[in-house]
Amino acid sequence: MSEIARRRVNVGALMAALLAACVAFQLNASMLSPALVTIEEELDTTSAAVGLTQTAFFTAAALFSLFLPRLGDIIGRKKVLSGMLVVLTLGSVVAALAPNIEVLFLARLIQGVSGPVVPLTLIMLRVEIRDAKLYGTLMGVITAVNGGIAGIDAVAGGYLAQNHGFSSVFWAMAAVGAVATALLLFLAPESRAEKKEKMDWVGVVPLVISVGTLLTAFNEAGKLAAANWPLVIGLMAVAVVAFAVFWKVENRTEQPLVATYLLKRRSTWALLLTTLLTMTGVFAIMNGILPALAQDGAIGFGMGAEESAWWTLTPYAIAGLVLGPIAGRLAASWGYGKVLRIGMIGSVIALALVLLVVGSDSKAGLLGVSVLIGITYAGIGNIMLNGLGIVLSPKENPGFLPGLNAGAFNLGAGLSFAVIYAVKTAATPADGGAGGYYGGIVAGLVILVLALAASFLIPKPAAAEVAAAAPAAR
Repeated sequence: MSEIARRRVNVGALMAALLAACVAFQLNASMLSPALVTIEEELDTTSAAVGLTQTAFFTAAALFSLFLPRLGDIIGRKKVLSGMLVVLTLGSVVAALAPNIEVLFLARLIQGVSGPVVPLTLIMLRVEIRDAKLYGTLMGVITAVNGGIAGIDAVAGGYLAQNHGFSSVFWAMAAVGAVATALLLFLAPESRAEKKEKMDWVGVVPLVISVGTLLTAFNEAGKLAAANWPLVIGLMAVAVVAFAVFWKVENRTEQPLVATYLLKRRSTWALLLTTLLTMTGVFAIMNGILPALAQDGAIGFGMGAEESAWWTLTPYAIAGLVLGPIAGRLAASWGYGKVLRIGMIGSVIALALVLLVVGSDSKAGLLGVSVLIGITYAGIGNIMLNGLGIVLSPKENPGFLPGLNAGAFNLGAGLSFAVIYAVKTAATPADGGAGGYYGGIVAGLVILVLALAASFLIPKPAAAEVAAAAPAAR
């Protein structure tokens, strides 16, 4: 067999393993959403308690993203990713057997270990695929799955919960997790960072405390009038102090988790700022405001939960899945920054068009903006932000920027619901009306424009892009 043919087989096997890992994570992130009401009923608990289990998963995912990619650099990425999938599968089994909400909460924390699955798979792909255009295309395929499995995950979750109870959703997650683990073990090669170093566990502790308390503060602040504001202030103070301790520790450690000079680089802070602002501006609009508008009988369309998913989340996910590989391919030729800004400008236009849908009776308009946000954010913006975390990461510490970027995604998601819904609540008139929807959407627009401005500060990842004149020169 020729080297080219052999390489194609290897790439196909690698993609099968990495895609399986990403699907296993994505099911944990999105498949449960339609089953939340069923969980509330079957475990005889409150919607707030059920919502807290979701918060537990995403918070844990953000925290483990901070250091597991770096651990993969040191002891082996395949080893770490396989371990994460095993823990995810065990957590799914515990959740399926949960007799009460407390056990389910613990299970979701365990599943959160899978948080950095996507950045780890992208690093593993980058090691094996040297061709910039091919890497961009395959990166787009993997990252598009992270935006939703063409809506199948949400639809399947609703069907299983409705017909077989919430436990069936977790059994499905466990089955996919087990298959993904097997594929990864047998098909994916091992890789490590070129320089052998020790894990900086001393630095991990204050960083996790800092980000964890900050996320908890945002979640508490999202309760608005019901929030414990002294607790919010106290948690933010702890976050600042813990980060100061982390900074001191990193400056004194010979082999730091994150060298502070790397944090000062524009390629680091500009990307993290753009990711944080983009997620804050878009996430709650697409995953909260738009579905709520579809279900609102007075101002919106009066749909049921399942029908609203078909009109909003499913077309959004399908559009992202289709555009992802195309965006990744174009990034290698046009430039990651240029493609990112095309997506962000399109997202700003899409959010502005959502304002026209509020108060209308046009289902076509609702479908149109859902598809447009799917194209511009899920299919372009999200792909480029994830990809930039890989291609801008320094060779001496490949896992540091993808890990921090994954943390920025999760932090932005939590902040999005806190900020957008706070504005929505404040802008809602006492007698109801559409003011709240308008206020929340405008807040998202303003934040997204700030993200667009920040994106111009991200430097060009020259090593990941193909010069336009290169083909002619050859």
